[in-house]
Amino acid sequence: MQYHSPTSFDAAVQLAQDATGVTRFLAGGTDVLVQMRAGMVTPDVMIDVKKIPGVKDCVRHADGRWVIGIAVSGAELGANAELVADWPGVVEGMELVGSTQVQGRATLVGNLCNGSPAADSVPGLVAAGATVRVSGPNGVRQVAIEDIPAGPGKTTLAKGEMITAIELPPRGDSGGDCYLRFIPRTEMDIAVVGCAINVVLEGDKITSARIALGAVAPTIVVVPEAADAIIGTALDDGALEKMVAAVRAACRPISDKRGTAEFRTHVAGVLARRAAETALRRAKGEKA
Repeated sequence: MQYHSPTSFDAAVQLAQDATGVTRFLAGGTDVLVQMRAGMVTPDVMIDVKKIPGVKDCVRHADGRWVIGIAVSGAELGANAELVADWPGVVEGMELVGSTQVQGRATLVGNLCNGSPAADSVPGLVAAGATVRVSGPNGVRQVAIEDIPAGPGKTTLAKGEMITAIELPPRGDSGGDCYLRFIPRTEMDIAVVGCAINVVLEGDKITSARIALGAVAPTIVVVPEAADAIIGTALDDGALEKMVAAVRAACRPISDKRGTAEFRTHVAGVLARRAAETALRRAKGEKA
């Protein structure tokens, strides 16, 4: 295996473009190193990105936009009080990934690029309307988070491309988000179902919303019909019921030893209701 430790994104992109065989990027390593130990993958080329300036930065710009480096760990996200205040749903999704020890290494980008439909950090990013900055042989482009996963273990990134930052939009006033999941155990398990909801209020009415589901399809599912059901409402019971129905209609889960398709579909609706209510309370400035 060839190991490289470039000091710029341009150099990393060139290495990836020139590489032959299996190529992996190394930031936290909580996925790729486990996969290597299990014999699931044997990289021909390993590109360690940790020496590239800025990869450990998590910065809110003057316009309220957040830029998160690709090697920022879950523990570092949770320790950033301003980010937690702006996007608690995004942070709480990442904080559910693994143990305390894993949190010290695992990254948002690594969780995204692992391509798992059950990735806990991804629905919150999708609901937030986050994007990634992708650098490659043809330059730099912005891509919506939901357009990166292509299926279990796969992404839409082309050869030589790599994600170089995550960008979260300005939170603005009267907004709130939430991520919830169901797991069979109390901790350190992957989601049987996950749901993230982001809402913005004007007065008592919801003026915009995004709803994203995890572990109910081959990729994260955005449900605009569910968002439409609560936009323009104060999240009354009727709106919630319509939202739950739309969420369940969007589910395309499998049945396995961790849960049947019917069970997952039912739980998705339960989580959506709870997440919407929590997001609303947060948007109102209430503790939730």
